[in-house]
Amino acid sequence: MVDGWAEAPDPALRCPWKQIENMALLRKINRILVVLLVLMVCLLLRSTLLRASTRPRLSENRKSPKNAGQVSQEHAAEAHDVVPVVICASEERMGASMATINSIISNTDASVFFYVVTLRDAVKLTRRYIEKTKLKGIRYKIVEFNPMVLVGKVKPDSSRPDLLHPLNFVRFYLPLLDILHSRVIYLDDDIIVQGDIRDLFNIKLKPGHAAAFATDCDLPSTHETVRSIGMQTTYMGFLDYRKQEVKDLGINPSDCSFNPGVFVADMNEWKKQKVTKELEKWMEENFRQNIYSSAMAGGVATPPMLIVFHDKYTILDPLWHVRHLGWSPDVHYPENFLQEAHLLHWNGPFKPWNYPAVHLDRWEKWFIPDPSGRFSLERPDDDS
Repeated sequence: MVDGWAEAPDPALRCPWKQIENMALLRKINRILVVLLVLMVCLLLRSTLLRASTRPRLSENRKSPKNAGQVSQEHAAEAHDVVPVVICASEERMGASMATINSIISNTDASVFFYVVTLRDAVKLTRRYIEKTKLKGIRYKIVEFNPMVLVGKVKPDSSRPDLLHPLNFVRFYLPLLDILHSRVIYLDDDIIVQGDIRDLFNIKLKPGHAAAFATDCDLPSTHETVRSIGMQTTYMGFLDYRKQEVKDLGINPSDCSFNPGVFVADMNEWKKQKVTKELEKWMEENFRQNIYSSAMAGGVATPPMLIVFHDKYTILDPLWHVRHLGWSPDVHYPENFLQEAHLLHWNGPFKPWNYPAVHLDRWEKWFIPDPSGRFSLERPDDDS
């Protein structure tokens, strides 16, 4: 008491209940802010995951009103009775790919779905070739391949530059191409199918096998022709056995090789065995050590397949891969043998859309003129 007046209380003690109420209010606000923050993070994560699930890793299929028909066709790929075929379509050889497609649909009543793989610059050309010709009724999906996945895996090689085209390595990356099927057929673009593609698709793969190929030691009727053009049929012709890395594989150099231009793939086994990763491993090894090259028989795409699939593939009926038609402009197969073949492959430098080449009539009957006029056949001048 001072002069009869009571001492004023400490301001901090005037309203203790008010402080408690303020603290409680702050805690409520903090909880609300935390909840809002968590919701925002969840929404951001959901948006990111959705974008990631719809963004192709190696491919991109652009959807626009112009190809709305194609987009609607893609849902048909999920049907169980469909025969899915993967084929590449480069700008330089577009007419070849379309001839292959035409031969397939003309020799089967099966429902075929085509995954047409190309580079970004050729997407419009690919779509126009299909939509402006007799192929406009096919079911298909255009898939863009990103060549950047090959950086550090493929060396420049001047002996056969065509074998270094990025699309030549699409066969290594099948599980990453947004394919909806558990089994697919892969075909090179220098092929004509004369049989029913459904028979090839229905081959029974052995347990644990991720693919089926035709071995180079089958089909005795072709042996004389193969020898006459100097083609290799064993691993010795594809791998450099002077290199220790090759010796360490323990593969007999006289073992039969195979050509990976035609095969049936089990996508589940392929993923389970991490085939793509193994193929990349040997590509990178060759990049460092030169254990094979395109100067050898099969180029740079065949040796990794031979290594990874050695003794681990199902053998196709050899009539489903009659090959080497492109290795000589002079050596011909007997006509009756060609009639029996289910599939013809012009592997080698002498392609049937160029000249000279052999058995042109069997390829040209399936050729569809390019509506853009870019792809044309090379033929001798009739007046000469």
